[in-house]
Amino acid sequence: MAEPPLAEGAAQSEAGEVQATLGVDDDVKSGLKSQASSRAVSQTGSVTSAKSTKSEQEKKSRESIMSPTGSNKDNPAADLRNMRRIIAEDPEWSLATVPTLVDMCVNHIVENFENNSKILNDLLPKHRNKVLEKISVELPLKVTANLVEEEDYWKRCCKHRWEICDISRYGDSWKRMYFEKNLEQIIEHFVPETTDPLQLNETLPLSANYVKKLDIKQLLPPVREAPKGPDFDDASDGGSDAGDEPECDHFNFGTALKALPNIEELHLTYGVRDCGMNFEWNLFQFTARDCLQLAESIAKCKTLKVLRLHRSKVDDDKVRVLISHILDHPGLVQLDLSHNLISDRGARAVGKFINNHSQLVRLSLCDNQIRAAGAQAIAHALTKNTTLQFLNLRLNKLGDEGGQAICRSLLKNSTLKEVNIATNDLGEPTAAILSQVVMMNNTVKSIDLSCNKLGPDGGKQLQEGMDENTTITNMDLRLTDCGQESEYCINQILHRNQEQEREAIIRELEATKPPQKKVAEPQAAHRYKHPVTRA
Repeated sequence: MAEPPLAEGAAQSEAGEVQATLGVDDDVKSGLKSQASSRAVSQTGSVTSAKSTKSEQEKKSRESIMSPTGSNKDNPAADLRNMRRIIAEDPEWSLATVPTLVDMCVNHIVENFENNSKILNDLLPKHRNKVLEKISVELPLKVTANLVEEEDYWKRCCKHRWEICDISRYGDSWKRMYFEKNLEQIIEHFVPETTDPLQLNETLPLSANYVKKLDIKQLLPPVREAPKGPDFDDASDGGSDAGDEPECDHFNFGTALKALPNIEELHLTYGVRDCGMNFEWNLFQFTARDCLQLAESIAKCKTLKVLRLHRSKVDDDKVRVLISHILDHPGLVQLDLSHNLISDRGARAVGKFINNHSQLVRLSLCDNQIRAAGAQAIAHALTKNTTLQFLNLRLNKLGDEGGQAICRSLLKNSTLKEVNIATNDLGEPTAAILSQVVMMNNTVKSIDLSCNKLGPDGGKQLQEGMDENTTITNMDLRLTDCGQESEYCINQILHRNQEQEREAIIRELEATKPPQKKVAEPQAAHRYKHPVTRA
């Protein structure tokens, strides 16, 4: 193997230096020269081995970098190509990245949002969304009511305050749900002559554009001072049992309804929920003054469509006052006075209300004390009414006389679709009249006769009438003792009518669909004929 030029030159220079310095003879010269040559060869071998070792190490490191091991694949941070190891002198030094300027600005806006909320309108959409994700759900309504329209923020607000959130009852709108439930809670906990009206007065204008329905489940009376005297306990017990406590007026809806221009539904219950051992009769009184104030406020609220006043001890006098004020209401389409104390006098007032003096579509007088005279008044009004479609007289005391009057009115009425006269002490005479109704009336589709003692004869008469009926699709005959055979036959007729109605709906849908263009089907290749061209 030839010596490298570097090693040879080094050996010659070393031999020349020795010869010049010591001045030895030729033998010595040759010995020194041989020693220098051997030393040069050893140095050359060591240099060559060092170079080869270094090249092998570089090759191995290159291979390890180019083909990472399985651990590097599982943990990308272990790959030297993806990270840089930093050893800091400060043991508390963190690798956390410095926030961007955008994040710092967003955090500053969030921290000072209450004092500078108008800046939200000047932000880009992506920055606006970041701010809305971070601002507090407990900000005052005066800041967020007319500024924030995004549903995600109001969803967070609703979830923060209430465990159960069903937005299907609020038009699938989280913002509407928040404002309606918030206002409902304020009214339900308002104590007349005690609660400061400042919160109510501030909330009403902010909620005006978003409240369409109020479902008030309780109304608190004023707090009375406890009477003083030695016989206080005896007097309070006696008054509570007799029900002769002094009347206590409740919340006045005049101001609230006046400030809500978009309200359409009002559900009220004059009572106290979860009163427990603090029960007193005056907590469940709908006073004459309450009735007058409510009637006047409803008469002025022209946008109201649904009024539900239930479980409030509404008697004949109060319902007459209420009807007298809403007799010519232009928008009311649903009236629910169920679970009250209305008897014949109140039923006459209701009959006058539906005698083409209103636009009612639904009327519910369920669970009252209406008897034959009241039913006759309502029946007389039904013969002239042209708007009512749903009538509920369940859980009253009509008897056969009142039931026959209602059934006869259906022979002349042409708008009612659903009639509920269940649990009214009806018998075979009512069933006989009703059999004529189902033969001649073509608009009624549902009749509820459950919990009436029609008997086997009444069931047979209904069956004969239903044989000629093609419109009624629902008839409830539970607990009527009309006989299994009659009930089975009537159910078969109802099933037939349901199928006919379904087929009619399908035909209507097909008729309303636009005609579709027919697309020519592709022909098989072996059937295709090329057109013949004549010369």
